Amino acid sequence: MFRWKKLGKVFTPQEVQGRPWLKEFAQAPASLVMDDVVRIYFSCRPSSDANGQYVSYSAFVDLDRQDLFKVHQVAEQPIFQLGGLGEFDEFGTYPVSVLRDGDIIRAYYAGWTRCESVPFNVAIGAAISRDGGKNFIKMGSGPILSYSPDEPFVLSGPKIRRFNGQWQLFYIAGRKWKSVDGRAEPVYKIRMATSDDGLYWTKLNKDLVESRVEEDEAQASPDVFYANGKYHMFFCYRYSSHYRGKQNGYRIGYASSSNLVDWVRDDSKAGIDVSEQGWDVEMISYPHVFELDGKTYMAYLGDQVGRYGFGLAVLEGRLE
Repeated sequence: MFRWKKLGKVFTPQEVQGRPWLKEFAQAPASLVMDDVVRIYFSCRPSSDANGQYVSYSAFVDLDRQDLFKVHQVAEQPIFQLGGLGEFDEFGTYPVSVLRDGDIIRAYYAGWTRCESVPFNVAIGAAISRDGGKNFIKMGSGPILSYSPDEPFVLSGPKIRRFNGQWQLFYIAGRKWKSVDGRAEPVYKIRMATSDDGLYWTKLNKDLVESRVEEDEAQASPDVFYANGKYHMFFCYRYSSHYRGKQNGYRIGYASSSNLVDWVRDDSKAGIDVSEQGWDVEMISYPHVFELDGKTYMAYLGDQVGRYGFGLAVLEGRLE
């Protein structure tokens, strides 16, 4: 079993001033370790419009490398703008994952569009930065990974990795929509695609992690890293209905693999759960694991899927 020591909430979007596009939420943290700071990318929202509709932007906060609770700066503007009329990311970019590639930084993100019969659909886009990760230029107006006969909707949650000289994109794919108390709720599973260039992808077309709490369990945020001879995945999962409170809300799970394709799930090893009091008493979700100066950290979301920010935990002991 892993043992994570919670350090507390690090960033609260409601405390940021002068950015009307960043009013609440700091969702799906993703790290980029730099010389003096750790840049944490996240997704946020302005206030809703007159019809109660939201959009989602992507931003970053720089945390002091020696004191991760000390904020150096918050992005002055979104790292990329929303798409144009009719484009796949017209109404949101959430979440985002970044990776260095030589002199550039690549970002993979989910682009949101609104629908008629269900609230949204999502596909995965890509962008590159040549200024150290402050601003990104999209690699075209369309997605690099989209719907297909086996994955008909909701391709989201990209996590970009590079193992063994190949690019891997871990993501979630929608399996169905369910009507719950008159509200459409998506069910999605963790999947993977591979690429030789990071642009053209081959889907594995296989669910990587078995469902546990119910057949329609929804899974998200497949964060994969390699340590001690095997691949580790921390992810989050929830029930398909009535999950916005404590009873069926998001929890963090764990799986391991020797080949990136076949995974063994064992949530008892996750080593982190909701707190008895505080900002993460109802749910805990969207884990992101990164190494810094000999320590292993997990950034994660608390109640209402990050409405009030993200926190950090540090691994006690070693990876096994």
